[in-house]
Amino acid sequence: MSRFVVVPASYVFLLREGDAGTEVLLQRRQNTGYMDDHWAAAAAGHVERGETAYDAAHREALEEIDVSDLDLAFVTSMQRTRHADAIDERVDFFFTARSWSGDPRIVEPEKCAELRWCALTDLPTPVVPHEASVLEAIRSGTTTAYSTFGFTTP
Repeated sequence: MSRFVVVPASYVFLLREGDAGTEVLLQRRQNTGYMDDHWAAAAAGHVERGETAYDAAHREALEEIDVSDLDLAFVTSMQRTRHADAIDERVDFFFTARSWSGDPRIVEPEKCAELRWCALTDLPTPVVPHEASVLEAIRSGTTTAYSTFGFTTP
């Protein structure tokens, strides 16, 4: 019998105030094999062995959009699954940042087709579903420290 494995990942939503209210920087994914052509956090990725979720968020922001010195604020942790058997589970850590150093740019053009500032009230479609639920909670001010996604209740 194989061990149950949970994969951790960190997500960074850069936020700013725009003409239409709060805006979030999103990327359109491509050539990754997961949710290609969906809009997603501008920076996100797996937490590496020995790394904290907070450190992973900083690393991913630098690697994917070339920003540093982020003033990260923890938003939520999400336990999620994609299967009824719950054998492929994730624990995601979501952060926002309203200040950082550098101008966000595409560093990995093979994986990111576009970066776009989008009003939280008018997101493009489609957005990666579990990320859309977090963005809605940010927009409505209803974030909680812990959430789930993809589980069915008996």
